[in-house]
Amino acid sequence: MKIQRRDWLQVSSLALLLGWADISKGASLLAVRVWPALDYTRVTLESDVALKTKYTFVPSPPRLAIDIEGLELNPAIKEWVGKIKPDDPNITGVRVAQNSPGVVRMVFDLKLAVQPQVFALTPVGTYQHRLVLDLYPSTPADPLESWIAERTQNNDPLGDWLNKQVQPKLNSGTTASSPPTPSLGNPTPASPSAIPEAPTPVTDRLIVVAIDPGHGGEDPGAVGPNGTKEKDVVLQIALKIRDRINASSVKGSPMRAYLTRDADYFVPLHVRVQKARKVQADLFVSVHADAFFTPNAKGASVFALSHGAATSSAARWMASQENKADLIGGMNLGVKDSQLQQALLDMSTSAQIKDSLNLGGAILHEIGSVGKLHKPRVEQAGFAVLKAPDIPSVLVETAFISNPDEEAKLSDPNYQNNIADALVKGLQKYFERNPPLARKRST
Repeated sequence: MKIQRRDWLQVSSLALLLGWADISKGASLLAVRVWPALDYTRVTLESDVALKTKYTFVPSPPRLAIDIEGLELNPAIKEWVGKIKPDDPNITGVRVAQNSPGVVRMVFDLKLAVQPQVFALTPVGTYQHRLVLDLYPSTPADPLESWIAERTQNNDPLGDWLNKQVQPKLNSGTTASSPPTPSLGNPTPASPSAIPEAPTPVTDRLIVVAIDPGHGGEDPGAVGPNGTKEKDVVLQIALKIRDRINASSVKGSPMRAYLTRDADYFVPLHVRVQKARKVQADLFVSVHADAFFTPNAKGASVFALSHGAATSSAARWMASQENKADLIGGMNLGVKDSQLQQALLDMSTSAQIKDSLNLGGAILHEIGSVGKLHKPRVEQAGFAVLKAPDIPSVLVETAFISNPDEEAKLSDPNYQNNIADALVKGLQKYFERNPPLARKRST
């Protein structure tokens, strides 16, 4: 598709003469949302009826042109350009015009080549019809290379060790059996008064803990009575957990955290699992904030996977709610990737579930020392995000965001610090009883 500058000038003049609201009559655009991230940038167009589209990617200079039928150019379109921020890792800007009667053209000027996914979502929850544009970099950064560079730049004592121990395996293409490697995030230094400095590594066994802040982007999670969003508070807590883990060790073994998301964007449930497996995480901890029908429920909970029936009706209901994240967040069901789809299967072993229960028990004990517990034991249910076949995995509900008092606590930095401290202590206690051993991971 060739887009001429003269055509854009003519269309822009037409828009000025007629006025944006008068160009076409059809669907109404209700909202435009942009979710930038290093993994990918998502653009969501919400409308009152389903939109029909055609799109073309032009590689040089990289740009994506999308024709949308029956869309009314209302004031929301005029505000569109302002939605793109200068620091968006994938998009430079966007141009919008009336391409032909009844057809609006959007052209995204891109910073790099992308593999676009464009798909529609039917109404769900508070959303009406959504047109989703996921812009994935054609050549994504290699997680291992990026992490080694980051640790070296941050003067992490692990930087030299990684270059000596891991980089040769990376260059030889034998990373499958290399020690686990942690997050791509940029950890902020933890407070020296609260957390000891990271020790110089004395072992070649690196302990990796995958921290998974629930929800994100299009999926806000539960929303408290005062408007607090689950996705926001669990990310804040997860960042605090990350900082504490990155300053911790277990009997000389350095610990590092990997975040499945470090900003406000959506990650499908099975991708969270696959990310943890890709970095060969030793543990997986998903952080959430509970919600229930009534505002009276309170207290923290810890859940593990169950192959069979849930341990309680509440646990079954909770799993059902959390498993709706893909539906709310907007997963592209048209993508058929066998490796990704495999992660959806319940491959978890009895040994993994047993280890998960032990991990959950250690965390639950420490959390109980800083606040009320909703249940005194680790509950089990069919949580999709806990289905890593070879990684002990738990889901921690830090409090009930549906309870006004606990909603306030979840936004309180002091409570967030206490939860983060307790959770890391639980991880350390688990490793003291279950020393990390070298083991072969499935691929």
